Amino acid sequence: MNSPKVSIDTLKSLEPICSLSEQRLQELAALCYVEHVSRNLDPFRTRPITGQTVYLIRGELATTNPDGYSHVLVGGSDEARFPLGRRGVGFTGAKTITDVDLVRIDDDLLDILVTWDQLAIGETEDRSDAKPSLADWSIMSGIFSVSNLKYGAFSQLPPAHIEELLRRFQRLDVKAGTVIIREGAEGDYYYVIESGRCRVERQVGGVSMLLAELKSGDAFGEEALVSETKRNATVTAKLDGKILRLDRKDFNELLREPLLQRISMEEAMKKADAGAQWVDVRYPSEYQYDKIPGAMNIPLSEIRNAIGLLEKDREYILYCQSERRSSAAAFLLAQRGYRAYLLDGGLWGKGAERRSA
Repeated sequence: MNSPKVSIDTLKSLEPICSLSEQRLQELAALCYVEHVSRNLDPFRTRPITGQTVYLIRGELATTNPDGYSHVLVGGSDEARFPLGRRGVGFTGAKTITDVDLVRIDDDLLDILVTWDQLAIGETEDRSDAKPSLADWSIMSGIFSVSNLKYGAFSQLPPAHIEELLRRFQRLDVKAGTVIIREGAEGDYYYVIESGRCRVERQVGGVSMLLAELKSGDAFGEEALVSETKRNATVTAKLDGKILRLDRKDFNELLREPLLQRISMEEAMKKADAGAQWVDVRYPSEYQYDKIPGAMNIPLSEIRNAIGLLEKDREYILYCQSERRSSAAAFLLAQRGYRAYLLDGGLWGKGAERRSA
């Protein structure tokens, strides 16, 4: 039997959740469930509270503090508006006095929501000009949905850069059939689809081949900017929609450098010994010639297809000859929440000769 979802009215009674915008509350309510626990049980014996924000919304719960004293919390009381164990002294044990209902929220998810929500609101209030701001509509935008902020293109964005990102993104209306980037052109902007869909095509033997279709929240255009090469595909709007774009300078400052984690060969080998996976992003013919022992081959052109298949809890070390292709691949993975590292200098860089034979 599925657990019932949490009502927005319930979330509005909890701190600091009640400070979120209406749209954020609706998204959060769709992700939260009521957990029912019978009397005389420890609700945290099999599901610890660590890493979670937990609220008691119904019933009575006794907690034991480090000094051995017990405290009874009643759902619906003023004290229960706050997360368990967050006010004053924490607790070392718990037991339900009656049947209780709890709401659990991932700490990281809640922190992301509160951070983006507060910065967006603050950026709107601080503007003195009449220029439309991204923050004016970002809460309603598909790219700023809960899932995209936690797992999407902005999931690894340093918090210190959020406000500047909101200021510098440009929002554009696009009509179906509009060519946004063209194969062979210089890289100038990084794009994210706010609404609508786009198709990605490449010329192969004089014939246009469809590579992918992109939806709201998907990013594109980063490969040419990160690897400093020309566009390798044409992206065309399939439907009327809206896109965001960030110019090369702002992209490098706010996204590229913070997300690219370079490590030396010595550091990389230590990580590999500890379980990190080498990833060679060159063509198979190059990989077979001088691969690093234990490396798996995922050419740069295939790296997007690996997203969702690679393990999120594992570290990856990406390399090519010069780091040009591997930097693009590392960025693609990093902006989607993977722990991806770039071998500094690539196989041609200093220290590469010290890799295992």
